[in-house]
Amino acid sequence: MLDDRRSVILQALVEEYIRTGQPVSSRSVLEHCSVDVSSATVRNDLAKLESYGFVMQPHTSAGRVPTAAGYRYYVDHCSPTKLRNATRDRIESFFTGFHEELSKLLKQTSGLLTEITHYPAIVIGPGFGDEIVQGLHLVRLGGPVIMAVSIGATGRVGQEVVRLRFNPTDNELADAEVLLAAAFEGSTLTEGGEVVNALPGDRAPDRVMKIARSVAATTGATVDATRELYVGGTSQLASLWEDLAQVHTMLELLEQHHHVRQLLDDDAEGTSVRLGTETDVADADFAVVSTAFSAGGRGTGRVGVLGPMRMDYRRAMRIVEEVGDGLGDSLGT
Repeated sequence: MLDDRRSVILQALVEEYIRTGQPVSSRSVLEHCSVDVSSATVRNDLAKLESYGFVMQPHTSAGRVPTAAGYRYYVDHCSPTKLRNATRDRIESFFTGFHEELSKLLKQTSGLLTEITHYPAIVIGPGFGDEIVQGLHLVRLGGPVIMAVSIGATGRVGQEVVRLRFNPTDNELADAEVLLAAAFEGSTLTEGGEVVNALPGDRAPDRVMKIARSVAATTGATVDATRELYVGGTSQLASLWEDLAQVHTMLELLEQHHHVRQLLDDDAEGTSVRLGTETDVADADFAVVSTAFSAGGRGTGRVGVLGPMRMDYRRAMRIVEEVGDGLGDSLGT
């Protein structure tokens, strides 16, 4: 833990580096921080910060730049900035005037985030797995293949193909449907699957139990696949990273949706900032700022932006939170 003066000096260095992208000198730190000390004291404090691993010198005669640890300390101790009225009005007017279906709202929200932050944006919608199931029906497709049709409380419909190891009879399908309806209706897909798996083996004839457990396994394994994911602003990548290899790395990463979900720290509550190797990507010069939003009866989702570690965290955090609140208010009504 740093004392107050060194915390202020580190904050000034990080923010000046974010602004300019150039190594920051002790004189520049002194000009931009609120501490009343001599330049010699600032130099000594910067040397201490370097020994702690918070800053480094790219060259002997150069100023200093923040390390990943320095960014982490800064993020953990900074507060989101206040947005300009024009930015707040833009966010508010977007959600006030938007009355489209869920998919279009999520897609347009990713565009709004990119427009305001100038960073690539990611929006993950609530999955069917968060919804309460009102009905579950089995449909024969042919031979051992059936379809499980789930109807959510908000009217969303989920369809999952289930491949059995035998050809079920009509009576077996009907009995399995009754069993599944009792387990799933009034619960989420995950909860219903747990109920089915906990049933004793003699609860129903063997083939009926096999149908029920196959349906439960299939719906449970595909809960995340029902979550809509939208990525906007990939055209911003080249302007954010000078290294073309880094641009290609980020583009490949954003094309892999399972990695994108991991980037947004999908299980986190509230606002999350993940830096560099905290994203489980080797040699990563990027950071992800995201927050959760509530979609009322539909469950929860997540919005975020991705940029280089030299991103404006205070502004990004505030915008992501404002957009998340707006999206939650729009979907929760």
